[in-house]
Amino acid sequence: MSRRHLLLATGLAAPALIAARPARAAAEEVDVELVLAVDVSRSVDTEEMEMQMQGYAAAFRDPRLAEGIAGGPLGAIAVTLFVWSDWNIQNVLVPWTKLDGPAACERFAAAVDGASRETYLYTSISGAIDFASRQFGQRYSGLRRVVDISGDGVNNSGRPLAQARADALEQGIVLNGLAVLDRTPQPSALLAGIPPVDEYYRDEVIGGPGAFLMVAEGYETFAGAVRRKIIREIAALPTPGPLVERETA
Repeated sequence: MSRRHLLLATGLAAPALIAARPARAAAEEVDVELVLAVDVSRSVDTEEMEMQMQGYAAAFRDPRLAEGIAGGPLGAIAVTLFVWSDWNIQNVLVPWTKLDGPAACERFAAAVDGASRETYLYTSISGAIDFASRQFGQRYSGLRRVVDISGDGVNNSGRPLAQARADALEQGIVLNGLAVLDRTPQPSALLAGIPPVDEYYRDEVIGGPGAFLMVAEGYETFAGAVRRKIIREIAALPTPGPLVERETA
């Protein structure tokens, strides 16, 4: 075949090859894309880890949560849950899931029940924010994009927290916090001048329009705290509320 004929054949085949490529599916619109980021650093023991996971599962079984979802303009949200610790440790336990009614909420809760329980070492809130920011827009397109970060310590691994926070806010992401207070803080933390975790989360972690902090007064109050927090986060028209809410025993 002459070079001219080869070029013509190639040129004719190219459009067919391009047309044969599957089009990338458009992201499905939802009211909220919610990323749940759960602390599993060494300060979280086995019992506390179980309390956290049970708390998340119970929250999605609460009828008020499904009612809140139904009240949105689209009547659906998308949620994913991952655990985090060191700057390079973030593991997705429940992938993006569309929630549009009680049955879908129950499936998400069951997935949380069946997820692995794991703990690691350090506390990289900056790493968690960076990872969470990359999760948006994969399958869904939310009218709002929210990261829900739970934890009981300050950033001690990875890049500066202020940088990660600023980058997320520039993308229009809302950062909410769920700070768990240790009723018996370690003396070393007090001597090192580390601020109380609720003050730290309020001043250094949360940010964006309508951002707020939920404080759990000990892990035994975690279930109630996370339930209140998620219901507030998915509200169709979030009303101005307190910057800091508390769940006590």
